[in-house]
Amino acid sequence: MGAFGEFETLVQRARVMRESLSKSQTITDSMISILGSFDHRLSDLETAVRPTQVRTHTIRKAYENIDTTLKVAERILTQFDLSRKVESKIVEGPHVDLGGYLAAVDQLRSNVEFFTQQSSFKSSDGALDHANGLLSKAMAKLEEEFKELLTTHSTVLEPACLIECLPHTVRSSAVSPGGSSVLSDSPGKNSSVSDNKNVKGVEFMAPLPALIPPKIIPQLHELALRMITAGHHQQCMTIYRHARSSVLEQSLQKLGVEKLSKEDVHKMQWEVLEGKIGNWIHFMRIAVKLLFSEERKVCNQIFHEFDSHREQCFANVTANSLSMLLSFGEAIAKSKKSPEKLFVLLDMYETMRELLPEIETIFSGNALAEMREAALGLVQRLSQTAQDTFGDFEEAVEKDATKTPVLDGTVHPLTSYVINYVKFLFDYQSTLRQLFGEDD
Repeated sequence: MGAFGEFETLVQRARVMRESLSKSQTITDSMISILGSFDHRLSDLETAVRPTQVRTHTIRKAYENIDTTLKVAERILTQFDLSRKVESKIVEGPHVDLGGYLAAVDQLRSNVEFFTQQSSFKSSDGALDHANGLLSKAMAKLEEEFKELLTTHSTVLEPACLIECLPHTVRSSAVSPGGSSVLSDSPGKNSSVSDNKNVKGVEFMAPLPALIPPKIIPQLHELALRMITAGHHQQCMTIYRHARSSVLEQSLQKLGVEKLSKEDVHKMQWEVLEGKIGNWIHFMRIAVKLLFSEERKVCNQIFHEFDSHREQCFANVTANSLSMLLSFGEAIAKSKKSPEKLFVLLDMYETMRELLPEIETIFSGNALAEMREAALGLVQRLSQTAQDTFGDFEEAVEKDATKTPVLDGTVHPLTSYVINYVKFLFDYQSTLRQLFGEDD
Protein backbone atom coordinates (compact mmCIF):
# COMPACT_ATOMS: atom_id res chain seq x y z
CA MET A 1 0.00 0.00 0.00
CA GLY A 2 2.90 2.31 0.72
CA ALA A 3 4.56 1.51 -2.53
CA PHE A 4 1.44 2.31 -4.51
CA GLY A 5 1.13 5.67 -2.81
CA GLU A 6 4.66 6.68 -3.76
CA PHE A 7 4.03 5.74 -7.38
CA GLU A 8 0.97 7.95 -7.47
CA THR A 9 2.97 10.80 -6.09
CA LEU A 10 5.61 10.45 -8.84
CA VAL A 11 2.93 10.33 -11.53
CA GLN A 12 1.41 13.47 -10.11
CA ARG A 13 4.76 15.29 -10.18
CA ALA A 14 5.41 14.20 -13.74
CA ARG A 15 2.03 15.57 -14.76
CA VAL A 16 2.80 18.91 -13.10
CA MET A 17 6.17 19.17 -14.85
CA ARG A 18 4.61 18.39 -18.22
CA GLU A 19 2.07 21.14 -17.74
CA SER A 20 4.82 23.60 -16.70
CA LEU A 21 6.90 22.81 -19.80
CA SER A 22 3.84 23.25 -21.99
CA LYS A 23 3.25 26.72 -20.50
CA SER A 24 6.96 27.69 -21.00
CA GLN A 25 6.83 26.78 -24.67
CA THR A 26 3.73 28.89 -25.08
CA ILE A 27 5.44 31.85 -23.42
CA THR A 28 8.55 31.38 -25.60
CA ASP A 29 6.48 31.35 -28.76
CA SER A 30 4.72 34.49 -27.62
CA MET A 31 8.05 36.28 -26.97
CA ILE A 32 9.37 35.29 -30.38
CA SER A 33 6.22 36.62 -31.97
CA ILE A 34 6.50 39.90 -30.03
CA LEU A 35 10.21 40.32 -30.92
CA GLY A 36 9.46 39.66 -34.56
CA SER A 37 6.86 42.36 -34.41
CA PHE A 38 9.43 44.77 -32.88
CA ASP A 39 11.99 43.98 -35.63
CA HIS A 40 9.46 44.85 -38.27
CA ARG A 41 8.53 48.07 -36.47
CA LEU A 42 12.23 49.04 -36.08
CA SER A 43 12.80 48.49 -39.79
CA ASP A 44 9.86 50.75 -40.56
CA LEU A 45 11.22 53.33 -38.09
CA GLU A 46 14.68 53.24 -39.70
CA THR A 47 13.13 53.78 -43.10
CA ALA A 48 11.17 56.69 -41.75
CA VAL A 49 14.21 58.28 -40.01
CA ARG A 50 16.73 57.89 -42.88
CA PRO A 51 15.70 61.07 -44.77
CA THR A 52 16.09 63.03 -41.57
CA GLN A 53 19.60 61.58 -41.11
CA VAL A 54 20.53 62.54 -44.67
CA ARG A 55 19.25 66.09 -44.16
CA THR A 56 21.14 66.34 -40.85
CA HIS A 57 24.41 65.15 -42.48
CA THR A 58 23.93 67.63 -45.33
CA ILE A 59 23.35 70.46 -42.88
CA ARG A 60 26.46 69.44 -40.88
CA LYS A 61 28.63 69.39 -44.04
CA ALA A 62 27.23 72.75 -45.03
CA TYR A 63 28.15 74.21 -41.66
CA GLU A 64 31.69 72.69 -41.98
CA ASN A 65 32.10 74.17 -45.46
CA ILE A 66 30.88 77.54 -44.26
CA ASP A 67 33.33 77.39 -41.34
CA THR A 68 36.21 76.44 -43.65
CA THR A 69 35.32 79.22 -46.10
CA LEU A 70 35.13 81.76 -43.30
CA LYS A 71 38.56 80.70 -42.02
CA VAL A 72 40.09 80.97 -45.52
CA ALA A 73 38.40 84.31 -46.03
CA GLU A 74 39.77 85.47 -42.70
CA ARG A 75 43.31 84.44 -43.72
CA ILE A 76 42.91 86.20 -47.07
CA LEU A 77 41.67 89.35 -45.38
CA THR A 78 44.58 89.10 -42.94
CA GLN A 79 47.04 88.87 -45.85
CA PHE A 80 45.36 91.83 -47.56
CA ASP A 81 45.73 93.79 -44.35
CA LEU A 82 49.40 92.79 -43.98
CA SER A 83 50.09 93.79 -47.59
CA ARG A 84 48.68 97.24 -46.91
CA LYS A 85 50.76 97.58 -43.77
CA VAL A 86 54.10 96.57 -45.39
CA GLU A 87 53.48 98.71 -48.47
CA SER A 88 54.19 101.90 -46.57
CA LYS A 89 57.43 100.38 -45.24
CA ILE A 90 58.53 99.34 -48.74
CA VAL A 91 57.80 102.81 -50.13
CA GLU A 92 59.76 104.36 -47.25
CA GLY A 93 62.88 102.37 -48.18
CA PRO A 94 65.61 100.72 -46.07
CA HIS A 95 67.58 103.84 -45.08
CA VAL A 96 65.49 104.78 -42.06
CA ASP A 97 64.98 101.32 -40.54
CA LEU A 98 66.82 98.48 -42.27
CA GLY A 99 65.61 95.84 -39.82
CA GLY A 100 61.99 96.86 -40.22
CA TYR A 101 62.40 97.02 -43.99
CA LEU A 102 63.84 93.50 -44.15
CA ALA A 103 60.96 92.22 -42.00
CA ALA A 104 58.53 93.90 -44.43
CA VAL A 105 60.25 92.18 -47.36
CA ASP A 106 59.98 88.82 -45.61
CA GLN A 107 56.27 89.41 -44.97
CA LEU A 108 55.73 90.47 -48.57
CA ARG A 109 57.38 87.28 -49.87
CA SER A 110 55.13 85.30 -47.51
CA ASN A 111 52.11 87.12 -48.98
CA VAL A 112 53.18 86.26 -52.51
CA GLU A 113 53.52 82.60 -51.60
CA PHE A 114 50.11 82.65 -49.90
CA PHE A 115 48.24 84.26 -52.80
CA THR A 116 49.99 81.91 -55.24
CA GLN A 117 48.56 78.95 -53.32
CA GLN A 118 45.07 80.53 -53.23
CA SER A 119 44.74 80.75 -57.01
CA SER A 120 41.20 79.29 -56.85
CA PHE A 121 39.96 82.58 -55.37
CA LYS A 122 39.40 85.16 -58.07
CA SER A 123 40.21 88.00 -55.70
CA SER A 124 43.69 86.53 -55.17
CA ASP A 125 44.79 87.32 -58.72
CA GLY A 126 44.74 91.08 -58.23
CA ALA A 127 46.32 90.78 -54.80
CA LEU A 128 49.09 88.55 -56.20
CA ASP A 129 49.87 90.99 -59.01
CA HIS A 130 50.01 93.86 -56.56
CA ALA A 131 52.25 91.93 -54.13
CA ASN A 132 54.63 90.86 -56.93
CA GLY A 133 54.91 94.42 -58.18
CA LEU A 134 55.62 95.64 -54.67
CA LEU A 135 58.20 92.89 -54.17
CA SER A 136 60.02 93.92 -57.36
CA LYS A 137 60.27 97.48 -56.04
CA ALA A 138 61.49 96.16 -52.70
CA MET A 139 64.26 94.10 -54.33
CA ALA A 140 65.39 97.09 -56.38
CA LYS A 141 65.69 99.12 -53.19
CA LEU A 142 67.61 96.25 -51.55
CA GLU A 143 70.09 96.22 -54.43
CA GLU A 144 70.58 99.97 -54.09
CA GLU A 145 71.15 99.66 -50.34
CA PHE A 146 73.59 96.75 -50.82
CA LYS A 147 75.58 98.79 -53.33
CA GLU A 148 75.46 101.91 -51.14
CA LEU A 149 76.73 100.09 -48.03
CA LEU A 150 79.56 98.38 -49.95
CA THR A 151 80.63 101.57 -51.70
CA THR A 152 80.45 103.78 -48.63
CA HIS A 153 82.19 101.45 -46.20
CA SER A 154 84.86 99.86 -48.44
CA THR A 155 88.15 101.64 -47.78
CA VAL A 156 91.27 101.70 -49.93
CA LEU A 157 94.20 100.77 -47.66
CA GLU A 158 97.24 103.03 -47.70
CA PRO A 159 100.71 101.54 -48.36
CA ALA A 160 102.00 102.76 -45.00
CA CYS A 161 99.16 100.90 -43.28
CA LEU A 162 99.96 97.68 -45.15
CA ILE A 163 103.68 97.95 -44.44
CA GLU A 164 102.90 98.54 -40.76
CA CYS A 165 101.32 95.07 -40.72
CA LEU A 166 104.58 93.46 -41.83
CA PRO A 167 107.14 92.09 -39.35
CA HIS A 168 109.71 94.58 -38.07
CA THR A 169 112.43 92.61 -39.85
CA VAL A 170 111.12 93.52 -43.28
CA ARG A 171 109.56 96.94 -42.76
CA SER A 172 112.83 98.66 -43.48
CA SER A 173 113.13 96.86 -46.81
CA ALA A 174 109.53 97.14 -47.88
CA VAL A 175 108.34 99.31 -50.71
CA SER A 176 107.60 102.93 -50.09
CA PRO A 177 104.30 104.55 -51.09
CA GLY A 178 104.13 104.86 -54.85
CA GLY A 179 106.04 101.66 -55.44
CA SER A 180 109.65 102.92 -55.27
CA SER A 181 111.99 100.46 -53.68
CA VAL A 182 113.85 101.30 -50.50
CA LEU A 183 115.90 98.14 -50.72
CA SER A 184 119.57 98.57 -50.01
CA ASP A 185 121.92 97.62 -52.80
CA SER A 186 123.96 94.46 -52.61
CA PRO A 187 126.40 93.31 -55.29
CA GLY A 188 125.55 90.22 -57.25
CA LYS A 189 122.04 89.54 -56.01
CA ASN A 190 118.76 91.08 -54.97
CA SER A 191 119.09 92.46 -51.46
CA SER A 192 115.65 91.22 -50.49
CA VAL A 193 117.04 87.69 -50.13
CA SER A 194 118.07 87.90 -46.50
CA ASP A 195 114.88 89.75 -45.58
CA ASN A 196 112.78 87.12 -47.33
CA LYS A 197 114.44 84.40 -45.32
CA ASN A 198 113.75 86.24 -42.07
CA VAL A 199 110.07 86.51 -42.91
CA LYS A 200 109.49 82.76 -42.84
CA GLY A 201 107.51 81.69 -39.82
CA VAL A 202 107.10 85.25 -38.51
CA GLU A 203 103.60 86.52 -37.74
CA PHE A 204 102.52 90.02 -38.71
CA MET A 205 103.10 92.54 -35.94
CA ALA A 206 99.99 94.73 -36.37
CA PRO A 207 96.45 93.65 -37.29
CA LEU A 208 95.16 94.79 -40.64
CA PRO A 209 92.35 97.36 -40.40
CA ALA A 210 88.93 95.93 -41.24
CA LEU A 211 88.22 96.04 -44.97
CA ILE A 212 84.59 96.71 -44.03
CA PRO A 213 83.51 97.83 -40.52
CA PRO A 214 82.35 94.80 -38.45
CA LYS A 215 79.00 96.42 -37.68
CA ILE A 216 78.23 96.67 -41.42
CA ILE A 217 78.97 92.99 -42.19
CA PRO A 218 75.70 91.65 -40.65
CA GLN A 219 73.69 94.21 -42.60
CA LEU A 220 75.36 93.18 -45.87
CA HIS A 221 74.74 89.54 -45.01
CA GLU A 222 71.02 90.12 -44.42
CA LEU A 223 70.71 92.07 -47.67
CA ALA A 224 72.56 89.38 -49.64
CA LEU A 225 70.41 86.69 -48.02
CA ARG A 226 67.17 88.35 -49.20
CA MET A 227 68.51 89.00 -52.69
CA ILE A 228 69.78 85.46 -53.24
CA THR A 229 66.71 83.69 -51.80
CA ALA A 230 64.52 85.89 -54.02
CA GLY A 231 66.45 84.76 -57.11
CA HIS A 232 68.48 87.97 -57.51
CA HIS A 233 71.86 86.25 -56.98
CA GLN A 234 73.36 87.52 -60.24
CA GLN A 235 72.61 91.13 -59.36
CA CYS A 236 74.01 90.58 -55.87
CA MET A 237 77.25 89.03 -57.16
CA THR A 238 77.71 91.73 -59.80
CA ILE A 239 77.31 94.55 -57.27
CA TYR A 240 79.72 92.85 -54.87
CA ARG A 241 82.35 92.25 -57.56
CA HIS A 242 82.30 95.83 -58.82
CA ALA A 243 82.54 97.31 -55.34
CA ARG A 244 85.18 95.07 -53.79
CA SER A 245 87.41 94.39 -56.82
CA SER A 246 87.74 98.12 -57.45
CA VAL A 247 88.87 98.79 -53.87
CA LEU A 248 91.29 95.84 -53.89
CA GLU A 249 92.88 96.95 -57.15
CA GLN A 250 93.20 100.54 -55.91
CA SER A 251 94.96 99.32 -52.74
CA LEU A 252 97.46 97.39 -54.87
CA GLN A 253 97.95 100.29 -57.27
CA LYS A 254 98.68 102.71 -54.42
CA LEU A 255 101.18 100.16 -53.14
CA GLY A 256 102.92 100.29 -56.53
CA VAL A 257 101.62 97.23 -58.39
CA GLU A 258 101.67 97.86 -62.13
CA LYS A 259 100.02 96.03 -64.99
CA LEU A 260 102.99 95.24 -67.21
CA SER A 261 102.95 93.21 -70.39
CA LYS A 262 105.66 90.74 -71.38
CA GLU A 263 106.92 93.27 -73.89
CA ASP A 264 107.21 95.93 -71.17
CA VAL A 265 109.24 93.58 -69.00
CA HIS A 266 111.52 92.48 -71.83
CA LYS A 267 112.33 96.09 -72.76
CA MET A 268 113.38 97.16 -69.27
CA GLN A 269 116.97 97.78 -68.30
CA TRP A 270 118.26 95.16 -65.88
CA GLU A 271 118.76 97.65 -63.03
CA VAL A 272 115.14 98.83 -63.28
CA LEU A 273 113.83 95.31 -63.63
CA GLU A 274 115.81 94.09 -60.62
CA GLY A 275 114.21 96.77 -58.45
CA LYS A 276 110.73 95.86 -59.69
CA ILE A 277 111.37 92.19 -58.91
CA GLY A 278 112.32 93.09 -55.35
CA ASN A 279 109.14 95.11 -55.01
CA TRP A 280 107.09 92.29 -56.56
CA ILE A 281 108.27 89.92 -53.83
CA HIS A 282 106.87 92.28 -51.19
CA PHE A 283 103.72 92.86 -53.23
CA MET A 284 103.05 89.12 -53.30
CA ARG A 285 103.50 88.82 -49.55
CA ILE A 286 101.22 91.76 -48.81
CA ALA A 287 98.59 90.60 -51.32
CA VAL A 288 98.44 86.98 -50.14
CA LYS A 289 99.02 87.34 -46.41
CA LEU A 290 97.00 90.51 -45.93
CA LEU A 291 94.69 91.61 -48.73
CA PHE A 292 93.55 88.29 -50.24
CA SER A 293 93.35 86.64 -46.84
CA GLU A 294 91.16 89.38 -45.36
CA GLU A 295 89.10 89.63 -48.54
CA ARG A 296 88.25 85.92 -48.23
CA LYS A 297 87.19 86.38 -44.60
CA VAL A 298 84.86 89.25 -45.51
CA CYS A 299 83.37 87.25 -48.37
CA ASN A 300 82.85 84.23 -46.11
CA GLN A 301 81.04 86.36 -43.53
CA ILE A 302 78.69 88.01 -46.01
CA PHE A 303 77.87 84.83 -47.97
CA HIS A 304 78.39 82.21 -45.26
CA GLU A 305 75.11 80.42 -46.04
CA PHE A 306 75.83 80.06 -49.76
CA ASP A 307 78.98 78.04 -50.52
CA SER A 308 78.92 78.29 -54.32
CA HIS A 309 78.11 82.01 -54.32
CA ARG A 310 80.78 82.66 -51.68
CA GLU A 311 83.52 81.04 -53.76
CA GLN A 312 82.41 82.65 -57.00
CA CYS A 313 82.19 86.12 -55.45
CA PHE A 314 85.70 85.82 -54.04
CA ALA A 315 86.99 84.58 -57.40
CA ASN A 316 85.35 87.52 -59.18
CA VAL A 317 86.82 90.04 -56.74
CA THR A 318 90.42 88.77 -56.76
CA ALA A 319 90.84 87.33 -60.27
CA ASN A 320 92.21 90.47 -61.92
CA SER A 321 94.52 91.38 -59.02
CA LEU A 322 96.01 87.90 -58.74
CA SER A 323 96.41 87.69 -62.51
CA MET A 324 98.23 91.04 -62.58
CA LEU A 325 100.72 89.83 -59.94
CA LEU A 326 101.28 86.39 -61.45
CA SER A 327 101.65 87.75 -64.99
CA PHE A 328 104.72 89.73 -63.91
CA GLY A 329 106.26 86.54 -62.49
CA GLU A 330 105.42 84.70 -65.72
CA ALA A 331 107.08 87.43 -67.76
CA ILE A 332 110.28 87.14 -65.69
CA ALA A 333 110.24 83.35 -65.91
CA LYS A 334 109.92 83.52 -69.70
CA SER A 335 112.40 86.37 -70.25
CA LYS A 336 115.83 85.94 -71.72
CA LYS A 337 118.07 83.95 -69.40
CA SER A 338 121.32 85.39 -68.04
CA PRO A 339 123.55 84.42 -65.06
CA GLU A 340 122.69 87.53 -63.03
CA LYS A 341 118.99 86.65 -63.17
CA LEU A 342 119.50 83.40 -61.26
CA PHE A 343 119.41 85.09 -57.86
CA VAL A 344 116.17 86.98 -58.46
CA LEU A 345 114.66 83.82 -59.93
CA LEU A 346 115.59 81.99 -56.73
CA ASP A 347 114.13 84.85 -54.67
CA MET A 348 110.87 84.66 -56.61
CA TYR A 349 110.79 80.86 -56.41
CA GLU A 350 111.36 80.91 -52.64
CA THR A 351 108.59 83.47 -52.19
CA MET A 352 106.08 81.62 -54.32
CA ARG A 353 106.92 78.26 -52.79
CA GLU A 354 106.48 79.71 -49.31
CA LEU A 355 103.17 81.40 -50.20
CA LEU A 356 101.73 78.46 -52.15
CA PRO A 357 100.18 76.66 -49.10
CA GLU A 358 98.45 79.90 -48.09
CA ILE A 359 97.28 80.48 -51.65
CA GLU A 360 95.81 76.96 -51.75
CA THR A 361 93.97 77.63 -48.48
CA ILE A 362 92.73 81.12 -49.34
CA PHE A 363 91.71 80.12 -52.87
CA SER A 364 90.11 76.81 -51.89
CA GLY A 365 86.97 75.68 -53.71
CA ASN A 366 85.98 74.54 -57.19
CA ALA A 367 85.38 78.06 -58.47
CA LEU A 368 88.98 78.99 -57.59
CA ALA A 369 90.74 75.93 -59.02
CA GLU A 370 92.05 77.83 -62.05
CA MET A 371 93.64 80.48 -59.82
CA ARG A 372 95.36 77.85 -57.65
CA GLU A 373 96.66 76.15 -60.78
CA ALA A 374 98.02 79.48 -62.09
CA ALA A 375 100.01 80.00 -58.87
CA LEU A 376 101.34 76.44 -58.95
CA GLY A 377 102.23 76.85 -62.62
CA LEU A 378 104.31 79.94 -61.81
CA VAL A 379 106.20 78.03 -59.10
CA GLN A 380 106.99 75.28 -61.61
CA ARG A 381 108.09 77.72 -64.33
CA LEU A 382 110.31 79.67 -61.95
CA SER A 383 111.86 76.38 -60.85
CA GLN A 384 112.51 75.26 -64.40
CA THR A 385 113.90 78.65 -65.49
CA ALA A 386 116.21 78.76 -62.45
CA GLN A 387 117.49 75.27 -63.21
CA ASP A 388 118.05 76.16 -66.86
CA THR A 389 119.83 79.39 -65.90
CA PHE A 390 122.11 77.51 -63.50
CA GLY A 391 122.87 74.99 -66.22
CA ASP A 392 123.62 77.77 -68.71
CA PHE A 393 126.01 79.38 -66.23
CA GLU A 394 127.86 76.09 -65.73
CA GLU A 395 128.04 75.55 -69.47
CA ALA A 396 129.26 79.11 -70.11
CA VAL A 397 132.11 78.68 -67.63
CA GLU A 398 133.12 75.40 -69.22
CA LYS A 399 133.12 76.92 -72.70
CA ASP A 400 134.94 80.11 -71.76
CA ALA A 401 137.81 80.37 -74.26
CA THR A 402 139.79 83.12 -72.54
CA LYS A 403 143.47 82.23 -72.80
CA THR A 404 144.99 85.54 -71.78
CA PRO A 405 147.09 85.02 -68.62
CA VAL A 406 147.05 87.52 -65.77
CA LEU A 407 150.53 88.98 -65.78
CA ASP A 408 150.39 90.89 -62.50
CA GLY A 409 149.64 87.75 -60.48
CA THR A 410 146.12 88.71 -59.51
CA VAL A 411 143.21 86.30 -59.65
CA HIS A 412 141.83 85.71 -63.11
CA PRO A 413 138.59 87.73 -63.69
CA LEU A 414 136.64 84.57 -64.59
CA THR A 415 137.84 82.83 -61.44
CA SER A 416 136.92 85.84 -59.32
CA TYR A 417 133.49 86.04 -60.95
CA VAL A 418 132.80 82.35 -60.41
CA ILE A 419 133.96 82.50 -56.78
CA ASN A 420 131.69 85.47 -56.02
CA TYR A 421 128.82 83.82 -57.88
CA VAL A 422 129.16 80.58 -55.92
CA LYS A 423 129.57 82.50 -52.65
CA PHE A 424 126.20 84.14 -53.14
CA LEU A 425 124.69 80.77 -54.05
CA PHE A 426 125.53 79.50 -50.54
CA ASP A 427 122.63 81.63 -49.26
CA TYR A 428 120.34 79.44 -51.36
CA GLN A 429 121.57 75.98 -50.37
CA SER A 430 118.18 74.65 -49.25
CA THR A 431 116.46 76.19 -52.25
CA LEU A 432 118.94 74.65 -54.66
CA ARG A 433 118.46 71.25 -53.02
CA GLN A 434 114.72 71.62 -53.58
CA LEU A 435 115.24 72.62 -57.20
CA PHE A 436 117.46 69.68 -57.98
CA GLY A 437 115.53 67.14 -55.91
CA GLU A 438 118.17 66.66 -53.21
CA ASP A 439 116.17 68.03 -50.24
CA ASP A 440 115.94 65.52 -47.43
